[in-house]
Amino acid sequence: MSDITSDGHLPSPPEPGNPTVGGGWPLIDGWARATLSPGGPKLWQTLNHRSACLSCAWGTGGQKGGFRDELGEPLQRCLKSVEAIGAELMPAVPESVFAGRSLEELQALSSREADRLGRLAHPMLLREGRGHYEPIGWDDVFELAEAAFRVRPERLASYSSGRSSNEAAFLLQLLLRALGSNNLADCSDLCHAPSTVGLRQIFGSGTSMVSLESLQQADCVVLVGSNAPANHPRLMNELIRLRERGGSVIVINPVLEVGLLRFGSPAFPIKSMLRGSEIASLFLQPIPGSDVAVFLGLQKALLAAGAANRPFLKAHTEGWPEVLAQIEAVSWEAIVACCGLSREELEHAAVVIARAKGVVFAWAMGITHHVNGVDNVQAIANTALLTGNAGRPGAGTMPIRGHSNVQGFGSMGVTVQLRADMQRALEQLLGKPLSPVPGYDTRALIEAADAGRVDTLLCLGGNLWGANPDSAEARRALGRIDTILYLATKPNPGHFHGLAARHTLVLPVFNRFETPHRTTVESGNNYVRLNEPGTTHLRRADLIAEVSFLAELARRLLGSDPIDWGRLQDPVYVRELIARTVPGYAPIAAIDATKEEFTVEGRVFDTPTFPTPSGRARMAPTPLPALSLPGPEHFGGLAPGEAGLVVSLITARSYGQHNTVVYQVGDSYRGMPHRQTILMNRADIRRAGLAPHQRVGVQGEAGTLADIEIIPGDIREGAALMFYPEVNAIIRAPADLRCGTPAFKRVPVLVRGRPSAVVAQPPR
Repeated sequence: MSDITSDGHLPSPPEPGNPTVGGGWPLIDGWARATLSPGGPKLWQTLNHRSACLSCAWGTGGQKGGFRDELGEPLQRCLKSVEAIGAELMPAVPESVFAGRSLEELQALSSREADRLGRLAHPMLLREGRGHYEPIGWDDVFELAEAAFRVRPERLASYSSGRSSNEAAFLLQLLLRALGSNNLADCSDLCHAPSTVGLRQIFGSGTSMVSLESLQQADCVVLVGSNAPANHPRLMNELIRLRERGGSVIVINPVLEVGLLRFGSPAFPIKSMLRGSEIASLFLQPIPGSDVAVFLGLQKALLAAGAANRPFLKAHTEGWPEVLAQIEAVSWEAIVACCGLSREELEHAAVVIARAKGVVFAWAMGITHHVNGVDNVQAIANTALLTGNAGRPGAGTMPIRGHSNVQGFGSMGVTVQLRADMQRALEQLLGKPLSPVPGYDTRALIEAADAGRVDTLLCLGGNLWGANPDSAEARRALGRIDTILYLATKPNPGHFHGLAARHTLVLPVFNRFETPHRTTVESGNNYVRLNEPGTTHLRRADLIAEVSFLAELARRLLGSDPIDWGRLQDPVYVRELIARTVPGYAPIAAIDATKEEFTVEGRVFDTPTFPTPSGRARMAPTPLPALSLPGPEHFGGLAPGEAGLVVSLITARSYGQHNTVVYQVGDSYRGMPHRQTILMNRADIRRAGLAPHQRVGVQGEAGTLADIEIIPGDIREGAALMFYPEVNAIIRAPADLRCGTPAFKRVPVLVRGRPSAVVAQPPR
């Protein structure tokens, strides 16, 4: 295996006590601790329930059983799934918590502490000027909600996460659009919107074109900006299989993640668990934000080597002459200066790609969390098309999405960029044109609320306050909304910091495996799963199904015009409407009778014919980004005698975390023992005049975090890593103007502290 870093050297030895293999025996230990605990029997029962995994969009479950994937393969549950289910099986939050703890005490809780409080079991209301949440009955909830929704449509908004069902998502967008509002902000706005926008512009479809079966036919995967061992562990099984059949994995990531070098999977107990399986054939560590340069370099090397598939380009793409002209015109000097990788490294990676029979290009938020995220996605797509790796089995583009049903929400129309064919279908269903007023994406929603332009907000899951950069701005903006309704299964810090001006309601709902009716979700590879009904373990709880809440609210607001909104209490009827209006979802109308899960039609391309007007992919040049960092003076300068350095900060999740929910405080794989840490390159630590494990301040454009411990690690020089959502308090992340996604992976910060006794080294 060639573990090449940006300077051509092998990575430094791990810090004492840090693992050299991702996964492995710690996973077994985690499973054992969870399943042998007093709640173990209920956990095992839930793991085997016929419902989709609560964690990532690569999860398992559904009709084939809790441990099986869409192809029926067993042993596909991961520890993330155990953590998510275990959290949902906690007892109810004691009544004394909300009755006895003031808002100030609740606001002092960390994400993990808030989650550890337990399950929400009764609806609660925080009134203006009060210091405590108080119980409220559902009749009063609906009276408040109905009054709050009777505002001008442009002043009504929603926000959602991907933990809910397709049926709830469809009802949410149908209700808002029927009322005349397109303000359907979603967590995808903060993560994979560049994938949706970029892929749709090129291919006419904004999702993965690769099915699980197709992935298993590839002999090369280019994995970019993804920490799959932590966030999508089941994908690691496919990478292990690929390496075992002689394939290659090219990893492109500024951070040398241990699990992307070697990973021990319990799915292969004999050959993988003991020493781990090799993952990366080649590991490249570019400068954060330089991904367009990386892929232009690959394209230039492929073109020079005669590996461009010109017959494919001429037959199946548009705009290819302009793309080839850009590749030829851009200089190697400009590419290398931008991305920090050598020409030799990029040429070597291009050789691996050119030799492969089928290449899948996969990425996560390391690609999308930039001001040019759409360009990054399109640069990857151009590379796939240049080599003919699109529109055939074993090849294509594959965004790796996070939340378990975040892609389903987009399919259901929870988006500010509604597909034209779905808009026409919805207008026919509702008997009127949809509002032409553009809706607010998540960042636009915060800005509008801060400007006093939002009166009512319904949050279907998620942690809107915690997910946004500049926590003070988010708190202030939400505080200017008259009424906020949070539908949730667990408390989170957003319920304590994201408080409305008059009424804040926290409303407990059933989770996926408890809901008393069937629901569906969609995986990141376009596979629709059917979840069977369940029951809650909570005693004397007063929960409501999300579909029931939304249907009752719609009935009160709209009666039977132009459809019978009360009938939407029946999710079978909701699925009938989905089949009529959502492209590719026709089989869902019969799913209750057939129990047959399905792949959404028109998204997985086995032939190079795409849903564009011409049937061809639409290529376009992708400009090199102009990357620079400000000096210390941008942050007010260093004090006399103070040491410090400006770095490009990557905000990331820890290994024991799912989105904003923290399950474990530390991150043993990166050697970060707690949340108040910053991972830095050893050369940068010396250059700054600081020392490993020194406590420093980290200053961003929105504030400063004090008492942060420096952790030395294998991260690209000039870059650093801190944990989201805590670091959101100090950062202002500009957004990609084409989709609204913030640049969480390239944020300038100043690391500052007392000079250490270590002599600073001159920059290389």
